[in-house]
Amino acid sequence: MVMSSSQIALLRLLEIPAMLVRDQRVIYANPAAIALLGSHILDQDVRLAIRTPEAVNLLTSGEGGQIRVKGLSVAGSVWSLSAQQLDASTQLVTLDDQSIQASVARAHADFVANASHELRTPLAAVLGYVETLENPKAGEDPATRARFLSIIRKEALRMEALVEDLMSLSRIEANKHEAPNDPVELVALANASAGELRNKGEVNVQANTSKVIITGDRSQIAQVLRNLIDNGLKYGKPGGPVHVNIEATHTGWVSVTIRDEGDGIGPEHLPRLTERFYRVDTGRSRQAGGTGLGLSIVKHVVERHRGRFDISSRSGEGTTATIMLPVANSMSDH
Repeated sequence: MVMSSSQIALLRLLEIPAMLVRDQRVIYANPAAIALLGSHILDQDVRLAIRTPEAVNLLTSGEGGQIRVKGLSVAGSVWSLSAQQLDASTQLVTLDDQSIQASVARAHADFVANASHELRTPLAAVLGYVETLENPKAGEDPATRARFLSIIRKEALRMEALVEDLMSLSRIEANKHEAPNDPVELVALANASAGELRNKGEVNVQANTSKVIITGDRSQIAQVLRNLIDNGLKYGKPGGPVHVNIEATHTGWVSVTIRDEGDGIGPEHLPRLTERFYRVDTGRSRQAGGTGLGLSIVKHVVERHRGRFDISSRSGEGTTATIMLPVANSMSDH
């Protein structure tokens, strides 16, 4: 079977790489295939054009089929290679980039594995201390019993916080493509969020306007503010202060900065801070009750609100988290 000129024209329009192979030589490659593999593949043995053993076995079998090929474009890339026999000596070979799907699958698997590990650690502690308390001798000593029960409570609260953050992240991701549309008064919300955490340390709120309204999800924005203020109190100077500054402008954006006066974060950590379960100091984070999901939640919420999120820090000079959000109303008072 020889493809007609109209069929060749259709192959040319395909966005995925496609080649015609006759007697194991590439007789036609569409622009996408040439962009991926290079123009030298024309009239070349297909075993040299795509050199992976799995591809060679399929393309020389004469039976057609579909396989996965790794690293065809860049390291880590994943491609689906399909070979269809058009006649005894001619094949239509197409390549479909599956890298994003594979990356998502890996990220999901990693997320499940990390979440399982994070839950297993406090659960093992709870079970271990419960088993110890079941020993009559340990249970009879009031001091030992009180200490063990305190540890069990702490680990149970840690699991509860992790489950709440996991559920929160799941809800945010489920509706991340739906822009929220409720009016949220940001200055009052920042003051309320700061007030909830002042029992942990000093929190100062300043704003260049008495009122600024954004379009958003009030509970999610409150969660962002609490997460960032709480981080400042946990990892800044003991007892604070944490400085919250709100600045709205006539450009249509409002910025919220949350700054602590702690030891700061090394530059090598900054690009990864919003990754799920990434911690600068695992021991300190767990001791402070961190789940490793707070900044990931912040990032997802801000993105849902069509905003921007950034973290800057220098060792010894504290850390500043900045949120930029679009304003829903025109500013009238400063």
